[in-house]
Amino acid sequence: MIYGRMSRKNNNTRGIILILLAMMVFSIQDGIMKHIYNLVSLYEVYFVRTVVSLVLILIILKIRKKPIIFKSQYPLLTLFRVILFFFGFSSFYVSLTVLPLATATALFFVTPFLITIFAHFFLKEEIGIRRWSAIAVGFLGVYVTLNPDFNDFNYLSLLPILCAFCYSLSMIIIKKTSDKDSVYTQTFTFYIGAICFSLVFYFIFGDGHYNTSDHPASQFIFREWFSNLENSTFLMVTTGVTATGAFLLLFSAYSIASPSVVSPFEYSILLWAPLIGWIYFDEIPSYSTVIGILIIVSSGIYIFMREKAQDQSIATEKPMR
Repeated sequence: MIYGRMSRKNNNTRGIILILLAMMVFSIQDGIMKHIYNLVSLYEVYFVRTVVSLVLILIILKIRKKPIIFKSQYPLLTLFRVILFFFGFSSFYVSLTVLPLATATALFFVTPFLITIFAHFFLKEEIGIRRWSAIAVGFLGVYVTLNPDFNDFNYLSLLPILCAFCYSLSMIIIKKTSDKDSVYTQTFTFYIGAICFSLVFYFIFGDGHYNTSDHPASQFIFREWFSNLENSTFLMVTTGVTATGAFLLLFSAYSIASPSVVSPFEYSILLWAPLIGWIYFDEIPSYSTVIGILIIVSSGIYIFMREKAQDQSIATEKPMR
């Protein structure tokens, strides 16, 4: 046991490098999603991405001669988690039609605050006044980032927070199911669920007959499937490749290094996202957005530090992507 802890500690530097690479790859994937929302349907790209990821991970596990187990020991909890994950990230991708990439990414990083809150109420974890204060300051950062004008507020701006809410609940479920379901089993169940949900949406509105609004978010959801394959196939497949690569990098990082050490480096995505937004979409964050991001990052890192000081892994135990 002591040897295992020493081994993880000795690999912290490698784990940090893997986390940094994973966040770069995730940013590339998000940038592709933002680029193609005018070309494809959301659940069309969700379907293609998930199929590609599933096939790639199965091939990798086969090469490594790892066991492939699809059956969950917690079927009802797993189904609920899949629903949360699927619709949570659906809301994030829809938000990219109305928000700059940096803003959407920053708002998603209320996740540590929500995980900490849910862990207190659902898992009975003890949370001190310092972390509660950090959570309050973090949500102040959300307000500053949004800089809302309540006379003309676009409520779709809240979609990344909805994604964080769903994702955080799914992480609480994973805390319950990880004792019997491996990380690959949990991933497979999500992939299979996402493929099934996407196909349901294909049969309901895949022919585009509900695509009657000019709003980009509505078009992204209801656009006809497979109507622009010559311009979108490569990009959709690439989202699957990048999703798989980022997942493997992230899983490897958390496997070889201390979660409390590597978790804060997930915030490096808040450097990549504005950079990609600036280069490819001519998006320049406002001063309020930059200040809000700094507040959110500072509060999140403080929560991680307090968890390490208290020897208590809540938000730092699992990846935030």
